[in-house]
Amino acid sequence: MKAMVLAAGLGTRLRPLTDDRPKALVELSGRTLLEITLARLRSFGVNEAIVNVHYFADLIIEYLKSKNNFGMRIEISREDVLLDTGGGLKKAAWFFLEDSKRQDEPFFLHNVDVLSTIDLRRMLQSHKEDGALATLAVQQRESSRQLLFNQHGKLCGRQAGRDREPEIVCPSGQLQPLAFSGIHVISPRLLAMFTETGVFSIIDGYLRLAAQGQAISAFRADEYYWRDLGKPENVRQAEQDMSSID
Repeated sequence: MKAMVLAAGLGTRLRPLTDDRPKALVELSGRTLLEITLARLRSFGVNEAIVNVHYFADLIIEYLKSKNNFGMRIEISREDVLLDTGGGLKKAAWFFLEDSKRQDEPFFLHNVDVLSTIDLRRMLQSHKEDGALATLAVQQRESSRQLLFNQHGKLCGRQAGRDREPEIVCPSGQLQPLAFSGIHVISPRLLAMFTETGVFSIIDGYLRLAAQGQAISAFRADEYYWRDLGKPENVRQAEQDMSSID
């Protein structure tokens, strides 16, 4: 199985930890965030991954080489300009389309700066059973940005900030706000549906496709541990949590 790890960001919120390294190489209990993410994906059957890089790109490339790619096939997608999540995936689309026999095989898209115990096997199974274009791990928790889902768990809009009007792309009665966890399962057929170009958020693509009737589904991950590692204090808290979630 294949995956993409999103690791190209500047890690601005993580400063000073990212003054001399990319966020992917920030350490948590002696292990880099990239190692933790790849090891977790590998434990769920991923043996091929592509990692996008930009900030301190060469450090990531050298690091992976020194670790023998952790026993996986790993490709690098270098971004001279940060392309955001959608643009980054679109640039790396070749990786998921190179084998015509595997073009129906779903893949994971995983932020490098999140830590979780989400059962990716269950998430993948839910995606397959639902026949979704993409499945997003979501939780009911506080967040300044919420995705809005209908009673059937299908994406219908988003709420960006409490004081802003929600963006509804397919009205559907009562909508439930849920916080996205930075982990997706994606069907490769999505890749040909991106009409967006250059720098764009994958969420923008999802909302456009949802408005066209495509199934972008929720995987409820409320029962699992999850933490955003985007700030130094969050990394310190995760270090304290690690012993109980390993």
